Amino acid sequence: MKTVMGGLLIPFIGTASGAACVFFLKKDLKGGALRALTGFAAGVMVAASIWSLIVPAIAQSAERGSWAFLPAFIGFWLGILFLLLLDHIIPHLHRRMDQADQTEGPKSSLDRTVMMVLAVTLHNIPEGMAIGVVYAGLISGSADITAGGALALALGIAIQNFPEGAIISMPLFAEGKSKPKSFWLGVLSGAVEPVFGGLTVLITRLVVPAMPYLLSFAAGAMLYVVVEELIPEMSAGEHSNIGVVFFAVGFSLMMALDVALG
Repeated sequence: MKTVMGGLLIPFIGTASGAACVFFLKKDLKGGALRALTGFAAGVMVAASIWSLIVPAIAQSAERGSWAFLPAFIGFWLGILFLLLLDHIIPHLHRRMDQADQTEGPKSSLDRTVMMVLAVTLHNIPEGMAIGVVYAGLISGSADITAGGALALALGIAIQNFPEGAIISMPLFAEGKSKPKSFWLGVLSGAVEPVFGGLTVLITRLVVPAMPYLLSFAAGAMLYVVVEELIPEMSAGEHSNIGVVFFAVGFSLMMALDVALG
């Protein structure tokens, strides 16, 4: 149980660590450092989605014979569609933030703060659910999930969350909010991950037969985040090859962890 609790808290620690940048840095994370960090997280999450989520989902459905792929196929698309629905909401939030920037007064500042925290928080919910599904499969023993794969997925999400925490806390400080308040608002955006991860662990343990669907659902959600957010971020600007190199580093590290610790 301590292993599960630790795994659920790792992504939250990543968000909190990123939010803490407001105490040490004067500028946002930019350039090669951000591309390297994002590429590494993308590589880990792609490899984890394959070996820690999709492969176990197919293996658990082996009794279906040539149709063993079907639960993973269905769950994967449910994960993709869920994130599409989520991104149908989030762009509206971004537009409202832009509108708030064009007005003045305390109300617009409050609106922008709420929208920034809410947008990142919404994206953190499926990530917490993915960690919960993996650790539920690990402790139930009903899926071919390794401790290394679960840990690597948690670490990959934590690395992704690091710049997200900074993206919230540092602009809020630049707007005039105190460093402690900016930090705690950044931390708040990541608090949903251990909560939804824990709830998913409890629910999944009650519906073990649905594990292939849940694992592949998490994979679909993770890969959507990688393609929609991480890959464009790691490829932006000049010298984007650093993002590709660190993607390969993250992918190979996750592959090694899954085999060595499995």
